[in-house]
Amino acid sequence: MQLTDFRVLTFDCYGTLIDWESGLNAALQPLLTRARVDLSRDAVLATFAEQEARQQTATPAMRYSELLCHVHAQLARAWGVAPVAAESQAFGASVGDWPAFDDTVTALQYMKRHYKLVILSNVDRASFAATLPRLGVTFDAVFTAEDIGSYKPDPRNFAYLIEHLAAMGLARGDILHTAQSLFHDHAPANMAGLASAWIDRRQDAQSWGATSAPPPGVRYDFRFASLVEMAEAHQAIPQRLT
Repeated sequence: MQLTDFRVLTFDCYGTLIDWESGLNAALQPLLTRARVDLSRDAVLATFAEQEARQQTATPAMRYSELLCHVHAQLARAWGVAPVAAESQAFGASVGDWPAFDDTVTALQYMKRHYKLVILSNVDRASFAATLPRLGVTFDAVFTAEDIGSYKPDPRNFAYLIEHLAAMGLARGDILHTAQSLFHDHAPANMAGLASAWIDRRQDAQSWGATSAPPPGVRYDFRFASLVEMAEAHQAIPQRLT
């Protein structure tokens, strides 16, 4: 199997293209300061991951910006202070402020010359629209949790992806799902029979950060430390003569 075997890259966005952990950490600072939380960044993110996964399971049709508001209020209570509505709303609206990884734009612009590019994201349409200017390319399709009515790792999200790409003339074997989260993306991609590339943004970190731990046996077909490393691996493959 080679990177050149595929016609479309389907991307998780937040954690893969966008540095959502830095974005989350920055957006949580007012609450952390008010609650006088004395936790490491990874411990803060792990608490967020627990609350987010619980809320996504409980309210799969809730728009992500609203869901973040609820999660923020739950974090306030968990850290011993009363929720403040304006603070929670600002957190819910912060997605567009989260930064792209340094290599995202360059790598996506390279990949755009060789593949169709598609987003499969757990956010809502308005939040992704706020992010899009940071990504530097036009995507061939964007599928959000708001469109689908559920959040990854729900298998419905990948069934929706496969169905809609089939309508674009792209078969399951044409798809390489490209993502950081083993929990949200690679495990359900395995179940859906999709090849996948792990962009291991956390590399040797000893925790899972803002995502839940993956289930046993999760697998992937490629592993890269960054998106630019993936682009370089593609570039190194001898081009087929036509």
